[in-house]
Amino acid sequence: MTIKVGDRLPDATFTVMGPEGPKQATTGEVFGGRKVALFAVPGAYTPTCHKQHMPGFVANAPEFKNKGIDMIACTAVNDVFVLTQWAKDTGAEGKITMLADGSADFARKLGLDIDLSARGLGVRSKRYSMVVDDGIVTVLNVEDAPPQHDKSSAASLLACRF
Repeated sequence: MTIKVGDRLPDATFTVMGPEGPKQATTGEVFGGRKVALFAVPGAYTPTCHKQHMPGFVANAPEFKNKGIDMIACTAVNDVFVLTQWAKDTGAEGKITMLADGSADFARKLGLDIDLSARGLGVRSKRYSMVVDDGIVTVLNVEDAPPQHDKSSAASLLACRF
């Protein structure tokens, strides 16, 4: 079953990079008591993710803050080391919290996983964006296919009421 507006995020654990190295963070720790703009990409450094999706969130980080978003987060089915380097390479470091979902557990629990094995990528996350208010999904924009990014773009999310 796919998550929808009004649903609470499922319990899941991400890997995040802390000052001492990788550490675990639960959905409750990441999303509890705050308003988060979350976007998901099929994979760091993949063409659409790297050249089109991530740059919009980096460029619009101040606008999200102005609209009451406490944190912007990105999740992908990559390891925390890849996501940390990707944040550095895209200017997202310090602006976007990177949530590694290395085994696609979070994507599966949301019902937003996609099998891209035919392309050599294995199980990944669908491309989407959402606003989560204290763990509850208030806005959800899911793309129909991995190369598409208009529905889940920063501009589209900013245009929503939240």
